[in-house]
Amino acid sequence: MMELGDWLNEYSGERYTWYVKRLSGNDTLANKAHQAGPYIPKELLFDVIPGLERIDVENPDRWFDVYIDSHADYRQIRSVYYNSKRHRRQKNGRDETRLTNWGGNESALLDPESTGALTIFAFDRQPGETPQCHVWVCRHETEEDLIEDRIGPVEPGKSFIQPIGGTIQPDLFTATVRANCWLTPAEMPATWLAKFPSGAEIIAKAAELQSHGGLMPDLRLMKRRACEYEIFRSVEEAIELPLIKEGFTDIDGFIARAQTILQRRKSRAGRSLELHAREIFMEEKLVEGTDFSHQPESEPGKSPDFLFPSEAAYKDGSFPKERLRMLAVKTTMKDRWRQILNEAHRVEHKHLLTLQEGLSEAQFREMIEAKVTLVVPKPIVEKFPESVQPHLQTLESFIGDMRLLRL
Repeated sequence: MMELGDWLNEYSGERYTWYVKRLSGNDTLANKAHQAGPYIPKELLFDVIPGLERIDVENPDRWFDVYIDSHADYRQIRSVYYNSKRHRRQKNGRDETRLTNWGGNESALLDPESTGALTIFAFDRQPGETPQCHVWVCRHETEEDLIEDRIGPVEPGKSFIQPIGGTIQPDLFTATVRANCWLTPAEMPATWLAKFPSGAEIIAKAAELQSHGGLMPDLRLMKRRACEYEIFRSVEEAIELPLIKEGFTDIDGFIARAQTILQRRKSRAGRSLELHAREIFMEEKLVEGTDFSHQPESEPGKSPDFLFPSEAAYKDGSFPKERLRMLAVKTTMKDRWRQILNEAHRVEHKHLLTLQEGLSEAQFREMIEAKVTLVVPKPIVEKFPESVQPHLQTLESFIGDMRLLRL
């Protein structure tokens, strides 16, 4: 088996197109979904599998080789284009692609335990040869960190296509989609253009542009976070794009600039959800320092994301421990959730807010045994197995419980 570092070097460059995503419960067999295979956009498949996009025949298909190198697995996969909407011009016909023959539970891509794993599909674009794809399914967080250090953060529910696989492009902003929260340089505070704003400043701006005050906290969190990301990218472009257009005198200078951008994106992804949660707690009339503490010290060297009702209450030995709560925040939590067990020792039953789209039933049982409750925004709940969904707590429900601590 190859090491990940060698794999990234072997299957990158102009010959390969990368499709990068985190596997959801619908991609794997965690949700027992009928899809039974990872979703890959049909436009990408049309590009990397010649002859698949045909409407002169019904439901054309092509077989291609897939090597899941992270798990030493090989499959011949059937790609099918269901084209009745275009071939027969049926109003209610299909216009979609499917990939089959993955091998069921034996495949690392369909294994429920792979839910949440960062995954790279490297499609070989060598002309005149049978299409093939090399895949790496990250097995642990160290591998995920290695990839994200190279390409930037990949969040649940988000995916991207890198036409020249694994290679940092001179234009890092080609995939930007401008929407309601995109700011022009004239709309930004002058101080932002001189020094990149903090995450808290950007989130406050997102709340100003799209308060969504009438929405339940779960929906507000999701919409607000999308707005914040647009603001972040618009500031990033305003500051970095002029520097990129000026050009570089050597490759090292370009790589250094690109790495600065990627690391800033990774830093933003690491704290964004936590800062949004803090903002929403305050909007929901929870008072910082009285109803919750953000980034407190529970024990020497231990700093959970949130303690309820406060750090002072936690450190007061006479305060009933059954009225203490801890909330950890992790955008993805496939392997990282166990880290929270070593925080806030007085809180026996811990809560974890995440945006990960599903998990295996076996991993959920581990969390139950460890007395961890998942807090999941309502729009994501359906991404989890049906047997798990009743045991999840929405953000609105969690906030309601924190209000009860006042009584």
